[in-house]
Amino acid sequence: MDLDDFHNLLKPYGQRVLEQAVAFKPQEKDFLRHFDVLSRSYPRHLARAALETTILREKATSKFPFAEQMYFSREALEQASNWEVSTYRCGRFRRFERVMDLGCSIGGDTLALSQIASVVGIDIDILRLAMAAANTWAIFPDKTIEFIQADISDRIPIHSAARTGIFFDPARRTESKRIYTIHDYLPPLKTIESWLPRYSAVGAKISPGVNLDELQDFEAEVEFISLRGELKEAALWFGPLKTTSRRATVLPGPHTLEENDKCSEGGEGRQLQLGEPRRYLYEPDPSILRSKLVSRLGEMLDAVQLDPDIAYLTSDKVVDTPFARCWQVEDWFPFGLKRLRAYLRERRVGQVVVKKRGSPIQPEALIRELRLNGEKEKLVFLTHLRGKPIVVICFPNFQG
Repeated sequence: MDLDDFHNLLKPYGQRVLEQAVAFKPQEKDFLRHFDVLSRSYPRHLARAALETTILREKATSKFPFAEQMYFSREALEQASNWEVSTYRCGRFRRFERVMDLGCSIGGDTLALSQIASVVGIDIDILRLAMAAANTWAIFPDKTIEFIQADISDRIPIHSAARTGIFFDPARRTESKRIYTIHDYLPPLKTIESWLPRYSAVGAKISPGVNLDELQDFEAEVEFISLRGELKEAALWFGPLKTTSRRATVLPGPHTLEENDKCSEGGEGRQLQLGEPRRYLYEPDPSILRSKLVSRLGEMLDAVQLDPDIAYLTSDKVVDTPFARCWQVEDWFPFGLKRLRAYLRERRVGQVVVKKRGSPIQPEALIRELRLNGEKEKLVFLTHLRGKPIVVICFPNFQG
């Protein structure tokens, strides 16, 4: 969809085409069939734009509660944050009268920020800016958000820095290919350095798979955010927005865990004691793993670690925590296929869920090799104890 197609889609005639497209309830695999039908009655460019919008709205329902009213490009939707993440993250800017959303794209974060401050959205892509303006009108018609087309790699086109915060969302995809290094972000992440002398309060959205070594030269807090057990994104916080060096945040909540004085900046800090599986096994949330706060969590849980290189924790007591899933241990022993098969068959186990960390064995292959036939279910963990492969059998129905 180009800018002219989008403008035509917004007109009354285009909205009627969109209504027809919505009535088809199209899916990606049915695009050509629906396009053929719709283009018999309407211009092809409008039929295509309407179907693309309808399909993307359906995909966006997992990210936005009001997706059916919004406009997207495919690449912009892939990079957009979940609404729950955006609304949590914008809380850092509550003290500011104005926030500049640099790289605002179709306006997902802009809409969230508008709930707590006056917002200016800036992007180089004129089509995405047009979509952001349309999304603002559709979702929050009472909000007045200024949108500016500009290349922020050159300079920020606003002069007043008083009580202004910056949220920076560089492009991490190009031509549908994911960008893995911060040096290739568009614009590069180091562009922030040119803003800091004037705008000290800067937050930046980065990939949750970022190479942490690439962040060592930034004087910033790095925060990893998970949503319902899935790692979603990372953020860098500069100047007055920085509150620690590393933070893990679990949503919904929010629940947040930061490093303490026992953790060395950029590392795990004091190593936990190692020990055999105890009564309960803890599987840390992925935000804990990426923020390297496993030892910090282990201290909170009064837990030991099975292996220095594997993040399973174990304890004799249950501690209610949002930062890990907890399973009750039934038994454990050194891994051996015959022994495991005999153990499960003796207990009439017919179904197993296999989880692994540090093991080369594929869960699906193990399940086939076990050849089980019974009415009970168990949870099987494949992992290491001080470098030696073990299997931990857990009850499936207990999960803290």
